[in-house]
Amino acid sequence: MTEGNPSMNMLKTSMAKMDLTKRPAEHELDPIEICSRDELTAIQTRRMKWSVRHAYENVEHYRKKCDDKGIHPRDFKELADLRHFPTTSKADLRDTYPYGMFAVPMDEVVRIHASSGTTGKPTVVGYTASDIQMWSRVMARSIRAAGGRRNMKVHISYGYGLFTGGLGAHYGAEALGCTVIPMSGGQTEKQVALIRDFQPEIIMVTPSYMLVMADEMERQGMNPRDCSLKIGIFGAEPWTNDMRLEIEERLGIDAIDIYGLSEVIGPGVGIECIESKDGLTIWEDHFYPEIINPETGEPVPDGEIGELVFTSLTKEAMPVIRYRTRDLTRLLPGTARTMRRIEKITGRSDDMLIIRGVNVFPTQIEELILKDSRLAPHYQLVVSRQGHLDALKVRVEMRTPDMPRAACEAAGKELAHHIKSFIGVSAVVDVEPHGAIERSQGKAKRIIDLRKEA
Repeated sequence: MTEGNPSMNMLKTSMAKMDLTKRPAEHELDPIEICSRDELTAIQTRRMKWSVRHAYENVEHYRKKCDDKGIHPRDFKELADLRHFPTTSKADLRDTYPYGMFAVPMDEVVRIHASSGTTGKPTVVGYTASDIQMWSRVMARSIRAAGGRRNMKVHISYGYGLFTGGLGAHYGAEALGCTVIPMSGGQTEKQVALIRDFQPEIIMVTPSYMLVMADEMERQGMNPRDCSLKIGIFGAEPWTNDMRLEIEERLGIDAIDIYGLSEVIGPGVGIECIESKDGLTIWEDHFYPEIINPETGEPVPDGEIGELVFTSLTKEAMPVIRYRTRDLTRLLPGTARTMRRIEKITGRSDDMLIIRGVNVFPTQIEELILKDSRLAPHYQLVVSRQGHLDALKVRVEMRTPDMPRAACEAAGKELAHHIKSFIGVSAVVDVEPHGAIERSQGKAKRIIDLRKEA
């Protein structure tokens, strides 16, 4: 191996020299969290050179995109050169389903996760043993930044399985030295009973479900402020500062925002620090952030709103180069740590909905509708709030005016079943008369989001 093309072993050696694999003492931070900006830039540049070359040499899709653009890993000299490399989208992952974006042989992949795709196919991500260790470390770092400490008990209500939330939180909490209570989602009465009996100090869950659990505590005669919880680490769905205040007031805890997405690693890409709660610190020694204009694709300066883009710096199994998250935010200077921050996500540059932590695209539901000959291809998705949770209603038409009502009801039940089975979210389906849904002369209005009006 030449110096310009370091091997994975050389990368791991450089990481060890930075003490990134050494667990800090109780009240210490990882050295890289408080290194100088110049030191961080040097580390990012070295790792970026490796990651871009690793992707180019081992992923045919990346190599073709770079060749088509006339760019080569040797053209990367400094971080500013990254803008010349092609971006990656969810469509690229869909086109190479299931393993086309993997950069290592399958016998080196120790775990597979997946998230919903825009056509019903999941977005598949893979991890080597080193990837899992790195993910565990950044999640441990995240929990530590949120105020967590070893020997605390962590109640995890994120879903376990292909979704990255549950296992990502689990491994990170264990790496920090916490005691994990792997409850997963659902069974609200049991969730509350375990919190009462096991006395955890930390909970990791979606913010909307935390409020549902607070309601259940009150139903059982508990005062939520009297429970053992001290810290809530909330992610998997957008939430406002108003919801933060409500959670903190009702439960007497610190409510901390965490950010991640499976295509980049999972939860733990960034988190708020409990000292400041002023935006999510991105662990940019592993995940390099950019903000681009979503229309032109050109980078915009720090401080300007745009689309968040990530390049992985240390991932082996599935490196991502300039992955377009579609999340809209802006980059800000670091405060509690050297790394830069992002503001809370203000929206998305596409039409994806997030319902109770599940990504839902209109095209996913459209695909299911079109498979049923009884239903017309005219529909609307109505999103509202029922208590503290999001609710989805699908308005769809019968294909012909003379269809029997029993057939309409059967089609509606089947569609609701398929939405739950294939997309993972519950929905109420209203099958309405032919012609009931307003037609548009231009772009169809598929989404009615009543949450914005609430």
